Amino acid sequence: MEIKLLKYERELYKKGYTLIAGVDEAGRGPLVGPVVAAAVILPKNYKLTGLTDSKKLNEKKREAFFEIIQKDAISYGIGIVDAPTIDKINILEASRLAMNIAVDNLSIKPEYIITDAMKLNHENVLPIIHGDALSITIAAASVLAKVTRDHLMYELDQLHPEYGFKEHKGYPTKKHLENIKKYGILDNYRLSYRPIKEILEENQSEKVTE
Repeated sequence: MEIKLLKYERELYKKGYTLIAGVDEAGRGPLVGPVVAAAVILPKNYKLTGLTDSKKLNEKKREAFFEIIQKDAISYGIGIVDAPTIDKINILEASRLAMNIAVDNLSIKPEYIITDAMKLNHENVLPIIHGDALSITIAAASVLAKVTRDHLMYELDQLHPEYGFKEHKGYPTKKHLENIKKYGILDNYRLSYRPIKEILEENQSEKVTE
């Protein structure tokens, strides 16, 4: 598995590239909070047993890898795009923007960038479909992005524990939707997302009929 996860990196090593940045995002689906991206440059032929797409890892492993990757990386950068911007430019473009910001936040300029299926506004970019499961560098970025976003949800949970952000991380679970209807829509909800739009429309209808 580790050899397979270095396939794309090794092809680039053969072409003379060594500073390869992997880029991925987390948080397209949630109803609340930002979309977060990470870019990371790992040492050549880096190996970390068990590292794969963050969605396939449990929380304990993600947190452990998060610490290791930060320590081992040559450089890493984070990009965060908030809910109002997501509403303004749509989640696809907000994800792209977060990725571009993450790359720009690297302390060392990469020679090549590999992404999880996203074209970026940089030179030498290779989008790879399902890249977070096929490249160790993109997998590392997916962990940094996911854990960073989860930590933001934990902070939001501290401020508004009644919404249950620690459990659902902002995704549209049944309990989450029930809590929104019960406690209202906070400022950092994505108003362009259908479940939120529907709740807003319901609230408006109720006001009209009162």
